[in-house]
Amino acid sequence: MSRSEGPPAAGGNATIRSAGAAAGGDVAIRSFQVGDGPAIAAAWTAAAPADPISYRRLRDLLLLDRNFDAAGLQVAVINDQIVGAAYAVRRLIAVDADDLEPAPGWIPFFFVHPSLRGQGIGRELLSAAMDWLRSQGRSEVFFSSYTPNYFLPGLDAERYPQAARLLGALGFERRYDAVAMDRGLVGYAVPDDVRERIDALTAAGYTFGTPSGDELTALIAIAGAEFNPDWARAIREGVVSGLPLDRIVVAREPGGAILGWAMHGTYEAVIDRFGPFGVLPASRGTGLGKVLLHLTLERMVAAGAHSAWFLWTGEKSAAGQLYLKTGFEITRTFTILRAPLHPAG
Repeated sequence: MSRSEGPPAAGGNATIRSAGAAAGGDVAIRSFQVGDGPAIAAAWTAAAPADPISYRRLRDLLLLDRNFDAAGLQVAVINDQIVGAAYAVRRLIAVDADDLEPAPGWIPFFFVHPSLRGQGIGRELLSAAMDWLRSQGRSEVFFSSYTPNYFLPGLDAERYPQAARLLGALGFERRYDAVAMDRGLVGYAVPDDVRERIDALTAAGYTFGTPSGDELTALIAIAGAEFNPDWARAIREGVVSGLPLDRIVVAREPGGAILGWAMHGTYEAVIDRFGPFGVLPASRGTGLGKVLLHLTLERMVAAGAHSAWFLWTGEKSAAGQLYLKTGFEITRTFTILRAPLHPAG
């Protein structure tokens, strides 16, 4: 891809010449302005029709994200028409305690309208996003793996090979892969062997069911301390936003303490989106995870879901293997990428 005379200043405006766009006007790379949102969503959908986005979802996950900074959202404009964007973000609010993770930044997405690809616009957008993160003191950048409000966990290189080549040319290298999985629920019923395990565990004093309001405090504490602070946030914010408690299934030891849980509808209130899901390490190997997974799938069917899906797990992880044995299939593979951000000059 061709380069212009130089990258735009972080957060500012820059005009570049693009051979493919010359007939229609110059390309300006600038930061987000009020009023851009609907046009960004429309250009995104044109650029990635297999991963379209509505303006409302863009607003909720991007513009209303607690770490959003308008200076980090770089927009490509031709004759007042938005034709591409790249979003850079760093933490303003800690996920856990007071850790603002001062080294990394993230680029959750970038895109260029298909009619203008191959003209260097994507490179300019990414360079502007990386320059902005560098100006904020960041020393590394990840694509994409950002929480809380990621759109996709990484790059689907199979679906977007041009993006993979561009990211590689800008110094991004693979860190690890995540897989998305789906399972149809039409005709689903809890298997007999799982029913037998539920009966055996119940006879031993274990209980399974919907948590009480007070039990949420213990569940959130376990999720944050033993698994992922972002899971604790997701549970808390989901319930506060109206998540019905019967979308959560907890497993309790005979004494009543929570040992694990599974849930659905947590993210964006999508009832067929499964997770998060976890069992305390000391209780693994008891069948609790399998029971929780199936009890949640049963509730999903009862709520009207025709499928169960999620975006992010390790294929070789214990959870990933359990999903595969339960009938989930890998539907997409995402690569989490990283690039160093060397100081300017």
